[in-house]
Amino acid sequence: MKVVCLLLVLSVIAFADNTQENVRDCLSDINGGGAGGIGDWDYPTDLLYDNGPFVTGVGAGSGGADISEMQDGDGTYGYGFQVSSGNMVADYFEVPTGETWEINKVTIFGYQTGSGTTPTINDIRFCVYDDVPTTATIVYGDMTTNVLTSNAWTNCYRVNTGAYTNTDRPIMANECEVSGLTLTEGDYWLCFQAGGTGSSGPWANPVTQDGIPSSGIAMQYTSSGWASMTQGSYGVTMPFLFDGPTALSRSTWGEIKSLF
Repeated sequence: MKVVCLLLVLSVIAFADNTQENVRDCLSDINGGGAGGIGDWDYPTDLLYDNGPFVTGVGAGSGGADISEMQDGDGTYGYGFQVSSGNMVADYFEVPTGETWEINKVTIFGYQTGSGTTPTINDIRFCVYDDVPTTATIVYGDMTTNVLTSNAWTNCYRVNTGAYTNTDRPIMANECEVSGLTLTEGDYWLCFQAGGTGSSGPWANPVTQDGIPSSGIAMQYTSSGWASMTQGSYGVTMPFLFDGPTALSRSTWGEIKSLF
């Protein structure tokens, strides 16, 4: 195992505040393990809403795993949303005019660096705001209750540009079965955070599309308060899924990924 850090001082500071996992912090393989076979997670067949993709290369990674490759100019692998540090991330979504969403399950993505493909995330908390978190009211959930139901590897690694075989950051799908989450037409924000047993993170991976610059209005809460999340000079969108009785029917995760 070889760890090569550019600047030890910067690395210690960056990991201490747990706000971002950046390329400049450490350029090495922390975990040299293989892909560990195919992922155990299946993309939902009762999908109600998808906030954006993160797979940029199907089968392009180690052992035939998928990759979420950082695009040219990106500097951040993932964003801190650690329960232990009080960090959170939040992103906007809209229930269209005339619709009412009954949500049965919320899936949130993230990883712990060096975890291997067995999930180490063991705590997910989320709430829904009726507007921007800085001024809004919570309409569902809270940030004190662990609502994680199950999780599994997505068969996808978060990797730096060109680092197709890197296995440091296996992205996990963290499913939270819910009841009573009904939203009528309007604008909302999903806020979430995670805990885990690994030594690094949890980190929330952003929406990433091959050859397309990052965009979005997601926000992160740290000890300094709420602030816009960025990837270089661009905004960020966070991936999450809602399941419900009204579904966009797709039979397999592979079929969904083929759309991007």
